[in-house]
Amino acid sequence: MSGPRRIVSLVPSTTESVCAFGARDRLVGCTRYCTHPERGLDGVVRLGGTKNPDRERLLALAPDLVLGNAEENRPEDLEWLQQRVPVLVQTPRRIAAAVQGLAELAAVLRTGEAGAASVARQVEAALRAVREGVDGPRVYYAIWRKPWMSVSADTFVHDVLAQAGATNVCAEFPARYPEVAPAIAVAREVERVLLASEPWAFDAAQQAELAQRGEFGAARLVLCDGRDFCWHGVHMAIGLPRAFAMLSA
Repeated sequence: MSGPRRIVSLVPSTTESVCAFGARDRLVGCTRYCTHPERGLDGVVRLGGTKNPDRERLLALAPDLVLGNAEENRPEDLEWLQQRVPVLVQTPRRIAAAVQGLAELAAVLRTGEAGAASVARQVEAALRAVREGVDGPRVYYAIWRKPWMSVSADTFVHDVLAQAGATNVCAEFPARYPEVAPAIAVAREVERVLLASEPWAFDAAQQAELAQRGEFGAARLVLCDGRDFCWHGVHMAIGLPRAFAMLSA
């Protein structure tokens, strides 16, 4: 088998994909936010966060491939690394692009082609199923609380919502991750507020607090696993069906 022998991943969802594609033994570094596969990353050097990796320590690992994402990683970090080592940057903003990205990753690794094809089939099955359903709700997808922030049409999360038939009430904002106060969502007749587990860690206590305060009017407040809506690696095989089911419930 050829292909890269020393891999560093700066993207949690991609780290999971590398392992799923049988290249765990070649993964020498990742971020502290790389949590999956659970109990599967023992011995992999942690290099800091996605936004502040220890670049010198990373370079000392002598990687022959660094995996990045222009959304999760800072441009200055990616540019610095690209001047020194091979870097593959994947930043899909649509489900279809994410499926293509998995095939590209498998080809670069020289392993995992069957896994990438399996995920593609499962994603397509999930899309077929949801297209046969009814229109979804008007949604505000909350990624941050102080200040309140959501997602525009130019994001992977938006495509997940759209493919499920839901209407993103923040779709037309020019910023990809706009600040949108609850009152604006209410004025746009929001029906469901998805409180994501990442990057802001919404929990049951916050859900109850927000329901009591009534900032989102009569909208239904729902906790959701952020990975199901924004992880674009092999997690899509289980994440997208769960996301679609939540939106159709």
